[in-house]
Amino acid sequence: MGGFAEISGDAVAREPAAPRVTGPLILAVVMAVASPILGLAAILVWAGLPPEWTPERTVSPQSAVIITFPAVGAFLIYYRPRLNMAWLMCAGGLAAGVSDFAGALMFRAAADGELAVAGWLRVPTQLGWAVCGLALTMVLPLYSPDGRLPSKRWRPALWLGCAAITAGAVRSLLRVPSPLGYPYPVVIPSPLGVQALSPYMDALWVVSWAGIYSAMALAAVSLTVRMRRADPAGRRQIGWPLFAFAGYIVFLVAAAIWPGVLWMAMIWAAVIPFAIAFSVMRYRLYGIDTVISRAFVAVGVVVVVSAVYFGAGTLSSLLVSGYDQVAGVAAALFAGGFFQPLRRALQRAVDRLLYGAVGDPGVLAERLTQAVRRGDPAKALTSVVNVLRDGLAVEGVAVEVSDGEPRYVESGRVGDEPREVPLVWHGARVGRLLVGPPGQRRFPAAHNERVLATLTPYAADVAHAVRMAADLQRSRERILTTREEERRRLRRDLHDGLGQTLSAMAMTINMARLTLKNSPDAADELLRELHAGMGAVTNDIRELVYGLRPPALDDLGLARAVRDLAARSSPDTEVEVAVEGGLSDLPAAVEVAVYRIVQEALTNIGRHAQASRASIVLQREQAMLRVLVSDDGRGLPEAHRAGVGLGSMRERAAELGGICVVTGDPGAGTRVEVMLPLLTAPTASQEAAQV
Repeated sequence: MGGFAEISGDAVAREPAAPRVTGPLILAVVMAVASPILGLAAILVWAGLPPEWTPERTVSPQSAVIITFPAVGAFLIYYRPRLNMAWLMCAGGLAAGVSDFAGALMFRAAADGELAVAGWLRVPTQLGWAVCGLALTMVLPLYSPDGRLPSKRWRPALWLGCAAITAGAVRSLLRVPSPLGYPYPVVIPSPLGVQALSPYMDALWVVSWAGIYSAMALAAVSLTVRMRRADPAGRRQIGWPLFAFAGYIVFLVAAAIWPGVLWMAMIWAAVIPFAIAFSVMRYRLYGIDTVISRAFVAVGVVVVVSAVYFGAGTLSSLLVSGYDQVAGVAAALFAGGFFQPLRRALQRAVDRLLYGAVGDPGVLAERLTQAVRRGDPAKALTSVVNVLRDGLAVEGVAVEVSDGEPRYVESGRVGDEPREVPLVWHGARVGRLLVGPPGQRRFPAAHNERVLATLTPYAADVAHAVRMAADLQRSRERILTTREEERRRLRRDLHDGLGQTLSAMAMTINMARLTLKNSPDAADELLRELHAGMGAVTNDIRELVYGLRPPALDDLGLARAVRDLAARSSPDTEVEVAVEGGLSDLPAAVEVAVYRIVQEALTNIGRHAQASRASIVLQREQAMLRVLVSDDGRGLPEAHRAGVGLGSMRERAAELGGICVVTGDPGAGTRVEVMLPLLTAPTASQEAAQV
């Protein structure tokens, strides 16, 4: 057995090219076809036996082995002709077919009176059983999935299996059947029987089966040892055969105590080759933890709900005698009420069993909630990546928030090719979650999906909060910057413009006063210049006031000021203005924002839209002011990028907690829609920011 070739996971993971038809492939196909034929022939022979010669059980797990093992083995040999584990599967399945067919012929010969032939047929029956059991239940798991023993220390387990199953076969061949308690009409002789060994046969039977069960258990333990030492992908790979072999051993032992569960052992025996195929081929390694988890949950739900159903039905029948329909309805209601809570409880229990302390996504969500409550959004983002990394057991997790200045928080190392999970908040993408390679844990696949499904909404909420906090901070910075820029502009205008003009006027007054007595004409000329200078000062003051707040808002009100803007817009565009609701008591900052946005929109229409008609709608609602400016011009180009004007409109709306949306398809006009909240009065800094 030491000649098993090592199977490279990378080699079998690739999609292999179809091989040529060779002698080994033909042999594998012959074995795969012959085995089920022998099994079917055995069934037909069993069906034709007289009742007195028909055993109580004519099928066993060995019967299931005949069908699945050779077929799967031939499939693997088709792609990997030198895969020794596949040859074991074919040989073991063929040996099972020989054993079943020879056993059926043995009883057929005995029923026909050919006792000598029947006795000799006992030999292939036992030899086939021994080869099948040794190859499939001991050697195969010990060498799965890479064709080698885990280490040399596992050789005694292999020797134990060989010795135990050989002892069992030898005991069956050398035992001389006793007519006492014999269940068939005539004793089938054993041509190799040794009467002198009869006193030791019972002890040999106990020892051999103890050794067989021990060797099978050790083979399953060897898979457990492999899994503990493997990387995450290797653990998933080994999990398949481990799960199949463990289930088979459990039900095989259970069938020795309760024969009624033998059919479950047959099902598990049929599943083993498929589990090995998944493991060996490493092709699309499906999550074994998903299979285990759903199997446990399904079995638990079926058992408990059935118990509740029958219990409630029985109790209802006792309490409401003669009303079977009432009992059935009551039982169904009880069972239905138990189903969902029970499923959730079983899922949490299985998650904790498979994944330990981080197995329950609900616990992780609670941890994340507490961490978020204790810190600001920036710290909460760090808590998100730490909890996700712990719950997913990966080498690193990172969250990138989509923003004007992207924020990136990483815990651990996500690697060069992380898995990307979008973070969506109310339909809008607010960032992305980057998940690194799995760490050292048993089964990462399906559990990660449950953790991501549970915690991703929390991460999206925190990412949205980070974006809002960043937007708020930027808004504050813009307000402060705008206020300081406005102060600088006022200082410059007052000092360099109005201040110098007033100084010059003061000098003119002094000159006029000095020349008034001696040269009245010169003084009169100076006073004329002074009068013209005062007109310029008046214009400068008017410009300063207009820059702070358009005078039309105070002189005309918002509605008439907007109509005045529309009347002074491009002469080639007809502009209609509609006002719905009262606009007389709007906050000053809202009036300025609306006026400036409409002014910028009309400017864009005159410069770029080439529109013949435009409309302005001011709609006052209880807590919202809606502004709509639309035109029938050429719309926005496909490669449109927002300029300074559109950006200023959006900023003015955002500073008041509102939104500004600019839309328009090429050739279909442009639409500017603004919604400003009116719930709270704006602050002085917000009003200053509108200028």
